[in-house]
Amino acid sequence: MRIAKLETFPVNIAYTRLEKSALIARAGVSDVVVKLTTDDGLVGWGEACMNSETAGIVAAVEAARPFLLGRSPWEGEAIARDYFITGGWQFQATTGNFAFAGIDMALWDLCGKAAGQPIHRLLGGPLRDSVDYFYYLQWGSAEDVAAQCEDGVARGYQVFYMKAGVDEAAEEAMLALVRDCIGPSRKIRIDPNQAWTVPQAAALIARWHARYDIDFVEGPVLARPFDAMLDLKARSPAPLCLNEGLWGVPEVIEAITRRAADYLCFSPYWVGTVRRFMMLAQLAAAQGMLVCKHTHGEFGLAAALGQHLCLAIPNASLGHQQTAQMMAGDILAERLPIADGPRWGIIEGAGLGVTLDEAKLAAAHEAYRRNGAFMPYGTRD
Repeated sequence: MRIAKLETFPVNIAYTRLEKSALIARAGVSDVVVKLTTDDGLVGWGEACMNSETAGIVAAVEAARPFLLGRSPWEGEAIARDYFITGGWQFQATTGNFAFAGIDMALWDLCGKAAGQPIHRLLGGPLRDSVDYFYYLQWGSAEDVAAQCEDGVARGYQVFYMKAGVDEAAEEAMLALVRDCIGPSRKIRIDPNQAWTVPQAAALIARWHARYDIDFVEGPVLARPFDAMLDLKARSPAPLCLNEGLWGVPEVIEAITRRAADYLCFSPYWVGTVRRFMMLAQLAAAQGMLVCKHTHGEFGLAAALGQHLCLAIPNASLGHQQTAQMMAGDILAERLPIADGPRWGIIEGAGLGVTLDEAKLAAAHEAYRRNGAFMPYGTRD
């Protein structure tokens, strides 16, 4: 079994509402679907996430062609080595990781299909029966936020996540409303996307944790160098989470060895391959740290791979990240469990264990061709 063909499909799928934070204002997701076909007709699917532009990710995926064609899907790490070192993508590592993670996903899908096994079994098998995901709260009026909370409680969510870092007074009012709506036992997480200074973060976290019982604060201050996070960690009554700053394997290793946070929020997109992600999750587990699966905004392919990983790692947290609840559509034939609720069980199908709908893919690809990519700074209205 050898890889005979590589195809790329940049794809647009809208959100049901605008996603806003201290960093972005985005109306949807534009990722790159990767299709690998072997010489015996087996097809593997992957999803490469966008960076600052989707076209750049397409180019980075296409640049893997010399290192893919004619190779066995079982040579994934050797292909990655050749792509990053011989192909020079070690010098554009973040773009290379975002692109190659989609290729790597398709390779794992091929291997799972060839073996007749779901990916999580190729990784050692599931360590839990199901995985828990968060409810992504969007900014809005008091009535809107209350309605979102009521919806999340009715669906059974235990973890509620909201952005911060723009307007302290408005965010504190939202926190008060959320805590009142979801009750005392459910968890609230906040993510300022590095918007705060260390003194500002220390004061806000102390006040908000005392009043609203914050589960963890993701990216409160500039992540790199890790000294600011370490300074804040020594002062913070709430656990801290790192996301930004985990730009590759060396950075994740440094975060773990320096214990720069209590949680690591990352995915194969940060480090390029599933095997590297699994290695780093195991290293974090050895240091008593938890991993929360990150999303850049994703379709069903990336969500499915994330589910396999969350089933297999030893230190999966509650409330993994997802955007399925706010997607206006998908490219899969089936509806994801996390589009409607917080839990997803064991995937039994081979490879990724989901079915891509090529008609939906074609329609979403045409939407990209017609309208261009959803940019992270698209609108702030």
